[in-house]
Amino acid sequence: QVQLVESGGGLVHPGGSLRLSCAASGRIFSINTMGWYRQAPGKERELVAALPTGGSTNYADSVKGRFTISRDNSKNAVYLQMNSLKPEDTAVYYCNLDIRTWSGAILDSWGQGAQVTVSS
Repeated sequence: QVQLVESGGGLVHPGGSLRLSCAASGRIFSINTMGWYRQAPGKERELVAALPTGGSTNYADSVKGRFTISRDNSKNAVYLQMNSLKPEDTAVYYCNLDIRTWSGAILDSWGQGAQVTVSS
């Protein structure tokens, strides 16, 4: 019913920037919260940033002031601008969308993951 496609990961030096994108397609009626999570090797998946419809953004303390989440409702897309990247930001990043379909189903949808590696 719904597909999510992520893009924008890669290898960057410390202090560099990357922008992740996540676009949803399918029988989408509306999307409430859009967010980004990450999972580093050997660690639990953690929330990076979340942006509810009409609500205020929520950032992990470790990324405040460096990362910015934004959304384009016309494209069913969410973005994560990551600046001043640090080696500890290295992880697989997943987008997460709270989607309501035209049939009324509510789907907790995940992207396929994008590897972000910060290394000199």
